Amino acid sequence: MTTAHRITAPADREAAFAIRHEVFVEGQGVPAEKEHDQHDQTDARHYLARTADGTPCGAARWRVTENGVKLERFAVLEGYRNHQVGAALLHAVLRDVAAEHPDAEVYLHAQLTAVNFYLRHGFETLGEQFTEAGIEHYKMRWVRPKS
Repeated sequence: MTTAHRITAPADREAAFAIRHEVFVEGQGVPAEKEHDQHDQTDARHYLARTADGTPCGAARWRVTENGVKLERFAVLEGYRNHQVGAALLHAVLRDVAAEHPDAEVYLHAQLTAVNFYLRHGFETLGEQFTEAGIEHYKMRWVRPKS
């Protein structure tokens, strides 16, 4: 069973950054300066997923923008994909975002390979496909469940 939580310890933050570096910089060729930006140190809230034995396996962050709340940098190490790590991260993030910003628009830029994942978890695509950091994306918005 994978768990995910908001990061409060410096060691967890470093583990999350290492996962992001492996997935985005090494795995996808994203320039390091695009992957790690000023938001990492200032306004982003960071999350870490761990396996049942405590192994760090996924990371994510979110931040408030002028357009609402933007979910970013969802990364799962290759050996842990398709094991509900992304779902654990997404649910932890959405739970906190909904509690802190109940009326905000929640959106993200999904890589093409992740669009179906987000569709399954209550997101819808907006607009046309676009390129960001050399990778094709769609803007997606969370459709909050009716209560």
